Amino acid sequence: MLACARQASDAVRGGEGTSSVSVVVLKGARLIDGEGGPPIEDATLVIEGETIRAVGPSSDVAVPDSAQVIDVRGKSVLPGLVVNHAHLGVVDGTQSGSGHYTRDNVARQARQYEVYGVTTVTSLGFNTALFPSLQEEFNAGAPRGADLLGADRGLGVPSAAPPVNVGEDQLYRPRTPEEARAAVRETASRRPALVKIWVDDFHGTLPTKMAPDVYAAIIDEAHQQKLRVAAHVYYLEDAKRLVRDGVDILAHGVRDRPVDEELVREMKARGTWYVPTLGLDETFYIFAEQPEWMRTPFFEHSVQPALAAWFADPAWRAKALGDAKALAENKASVAMNLRNLKTLHEAGVSIGFGSDSGATPLRIPGFAEHRELELMVQAGLTPLAALTHATRDAAVLLKLQDRGTLAAGKRADFILVEGNPAVDIRDVHRIAGVWHRGRRVSGGVEEFTP
Repeated sequence: MLACARQASDAVRGGEGTSSVSVVVLKGARLIDGEGGPPIEDATLVIEGETIRAVGPSSDVAVPDSAQVIDVRGKSVLPGLVVNHAHLGVVDGTQSGSGHYTRDNVARQARQYEVYGVTTVTSLGFNTALFPSLQEEFNAGAPRGADLLGADRGLGVPSAAPPVNVGEDQLYRPRTPEEARAAVRETASRRPALVKIWVDDFHGTLPTKMAPDVYAAIIDEAHQQKLRVAAHVYYLEDAKRLVRDGVDILAHGVRDRPVDEELVREMKARGTWYVPTLGLDETFYIFAEQPEWMRTPFFEHSVQPALAAWFADPAWRAKALGDAKALAENKASVAMNLRNLKTLHEAGVSIGFGSDSGATPLRIPGFAEHRELELMVQAGLTPLAALTHATRDAAVLLKLQDRGTLAAGKRADFILVEGNPAVDIRDVHRIAGVWHRGRRVSGGVEEFTP
């Protein structure tokens, strides 16, 4: 059957295989369409070019006579993951900061996302002047890799957040509201998808936070320029003030205290989005703890050699776990983040999807998104709810109407997996194929070398 799938892949690519078939059919799949409802057993998906021509129960979908038919009985098909918070070109191996925003490094990361079933990625800050040309290339389908959206450079705080050594062309650090407005206007000239701001003091490790008059000016100017603003946050009180000032997206979860009715009420009234990034604080300790999943091919194929050497080094692991106070704080942050996601999800707040992957070497592109899905379920969401946030809702956050669900007329961006992720979210790891713009671009993570 996999051989048949590869033949169909060649056919869809056109010119790369031996056939010129333009219509491909996946028949017999368990369909998780991204809308949140129960899966449809024995479904058929008809792909014509980059688009889904028809999808639904096999009894209701006509198969064109000329189609290449792939039997996928026993497997599940779900939309490609859409990521609202990641970073490109910041890390390479164990290194991070300036100098890594190269075409080759960004292309490697974009391809890694795609192999892991992430077909759209938002690089939420630190993007250089190279980004628009890379975005155009990848969004046109050449070379292979996830579609890219960006938040330009982003705006931080002088001598404070974010504590990242990136180039001057990757970040603004305005000192006054006037400087902030000028930076936003310059940003707007490059037409990004979003504007990013860093507000908090990173668990009290930095001397100051972004002044409220500065971020209020950024939000106001961005809205005048028809741009939305995503904020890096940690504290409940910062989140509440940002929401009142009109921020569009809280790009991290609130992790210091339980969210309260006031925040829920304001977010729902204003339509503010929430991207919890549950795995962010976990990365500070989880790899040093060496969970069993680190010995699986699914994880190993995501890790660059230099990073793998870190994980294998007892001295590195001892150092990562050696600060008892930091370890306790990070675990408490994860627990609070899980609790707050469940509260906001049940309250009906708009939830997006992201893991902050690519921001540090420990937030691994592609794998981090799958870990995020597991943590969403650990927080108390059903697997279907987690997948809906990671597909349909994440696309809605980005105002992308052509993806995020599997329906006629939508783009053919989807993942084929063994098992049933509606029952066990870990089945999303069991990738049998990734289709992007109607092309089979991967048969599983084993095909990828990071």
